[in-house]
Amino acid sequence: GFKANLSLLRRPGEKTYTQRCRLFVGNLPADITDEDFKRLFAKYGEPGEVFINKGKGFGFIKLESRALAEIAKAELDDTPMRGRQLRVRFATHAAALSVRNLSPYVSNELLEEAFSQFGPVERAVVIVDDRGRSTGKGIVEFASKPAARKAFERCTEGVFLLTTTPRPVIVEPLEQLDDEDGLPEKLAQKNPMYQKERETPPRFAQPGSFEFEYSQRWKSLDEMEKQQREQVAKNMKDAKDKLESEMEDAYHEHQANLLRQDLMRRQEELRRMEELHNQEMQKRKEIQLSRQEEERRRREEEMMIRQREMEEQMRRQREENYSRMGYMDPRERDMRMGGAATMNMGDPYASAAQKFPPLGGGGGIGYEANPGVGQAAMSGSMMGSDM
Repeated sequence: GFKANLSLLRRPGEKTYTQRCRLFVGNLPADITDEDFKRLFAKYGEPGEVFINKGKGFGFIKLESRALAEIAKAELDDTPMRGRQLRVRFATHAAALSVRNLSPYVSNELLEEAFSQFGPVERAVVIVDDRGRSTGKGIVEFASKPAARKAFERCTEGVFLLTTTPRPVIVEPLEQLDDEDGLPEKLAQKNPMYQKERETPPRFAQPGSFEFEYSQRWKSLDEMEKQQREQVAKNMKDAKDKLESEMEDAYHEHQANLLRQDLMRRQEELRRMEELHNQEMQKRKEIQLSRQEEERRRREEEMMIRQREMEEQMRRQREENYSRMGYMDPRERDMRMGGAATMNMGDPYASAAQKFPPLGGGGGIGYEANPGVGQAAMSGSMMGSDM
């Protein structure tokens, strides 16, 4: 029956076995064992943590959900166990922090997300008024003390912001008060002062009496404290409103400066891009001029090569023409005759008829133009001249 419905006692999205599910059990018998302690809470599900200090007679146990812990507390508190009345209370949360100065736009989820960077968060809640509006205060419960200590130190030394507005959160250890069980009569200390104070029952003081006079002075003192607190609260509110207004103006000025800086940066970037563009265009122009110059040189070289080829072709054509007409190119002839050409002091390129008159009245040069004159005739003429 009861065990089968344990899962129904867990709220949707509720984390299990948290510090909020941890119970303190006092006034335990000295001879209690771990098995006895677990058996005491067996009907409330499987425990997540069990600790017993037999010497001091207390222990701790962590159940699956807050609802189960509340049921166990209600059923087991003040129950007898081996001649002792058990005292069951919720254990103090040693890793809980109080957070204030929250923006009205901070939710439970944002608060948990923000503080999760310091360690696992079991619970984060923004405290609201009776209309559901944020009071600017909240509670963050971590799974471990080191995480809570880290969050407290970092937020105290630094400036931790949760929203766009530069409004830092103030983190302090949570002051944990018991507003459920309070102080029952059975737990009140029965010392002499208790006996003295309890001699007179509750009453209204009679006007003109000693206790009325001093009660009035106490009330006046309390009224003065109330007025001073209200004045301090008013001064703080005025200071906060002034700071809020100054911050708003400064924020707009800051945004304007950012826009101006961004505009200057963009202008500088545009100028740099234009400069790079001009450099690139100049580089391309130089490359184009260089290519044009190379093309001009290449064309000149090609023209020179074609000119030399044409000259060589004309020279060959001239040689072929001389060969077909029976003449020798004067330049070639001079090259063949070698030094003999130096004997003629005239124009080295004079006509062949002027340098070498034709034999036998022929129009050719030497025997090349007189095929009738044989080798014997030439030899005879040479012999006659010798004689």
